[in-house]
Amino acid sequence: MNWLNTNYILRAGILSVLVLFPGLISATCKTDTIIQSYQTDSLRFIIKDDSIIAFRTGDSIFTIIKADSILPFTPKRVKHTHYDKRVHRFRKNWERIIPTHSKIQYAGNMGLLSFGTGWDYGKHNQWETDILLGFIPRYSSRKAKITMTLKQNYMPWSIHIGKGFSTEPFACGLYMNTVFGNQFWTSEPERYPKGYYGFSSKIRFHLFMGQRLTYDIDPQRRFLAKSVTFFYEISTCDLYVISAVTNSYLSPRDYLSLSFGLKFQWL
Repeated sequence: MNWLNTNYILRAGILSVLVLFPGLISATCKTDTIIQSYQTDSLRFIIKDDSIIAFRTGDSIFTIIKADSILPFTPKRVKHTHYDKRVHRFRKNWERIIPTHSKIQYAGNMGLLSFGTGWDYGKHNQWETDILLGFIPRYSSRKAKITMTLKQNYMPWSIHIGKGFSTEPFACGLYMNTVFGNQFWTSEPERYPKGYYGFSSKIRFHLFMGQRLTYDIDPQRRFLAKSVTFFYEISTCDLYVISAVTNSYLSPRDYLSLSFGLKFQWL
């Protein structure tokens, strides 16, 4: 039988492969159908039954071999309600009152040592407002005393020195402080003749000027603070100024005070 002839079967098999081979090739991916490789979030496309997308293991890049429609990715806009906006404003306003730094200061007519916190603001954080509590030892009086100071600082320039250091060559400002205790008064007590003192023993207004040196801590080594600033100030108060003007024999040492401090920048 011719159908059982080996040569005939071999020829028929070769002929069948040659006939089917173009069909097999057309079922695989042709290189000219590959469009481009994309990140997973770069496109938005519509997948249909004949879409082919190729991924590589461990890679976020994929290749679109065949897709019905491809559109540029556009983030979906989230519509905020009035409630969402009100909550956002509420949180933002509360975030503003979080203190950005703390200070410790020695002397300055606000106590032997003063501790407090404050806020930086302005385009270059050139403004600071501080609230400090001070401690005055008992010395020759009956008991120690506590003071409170509201301080406003202004640093117009900040100069980068290098190796993490910067300086504010000029700092100035004013502060008001008070001392707690019944023996201090804002209005002259009746036990004194009217106008005997003519000033308040409880509240003092001060002016100061000084300089600062700041070290920015390496971000890899920060634990609590992002920078530490050393500063010194020369200050005087309203009562000292009046005394200096009316008493020419006073020297600067009698009406000027030297103070030192550290500032720890938390935020």
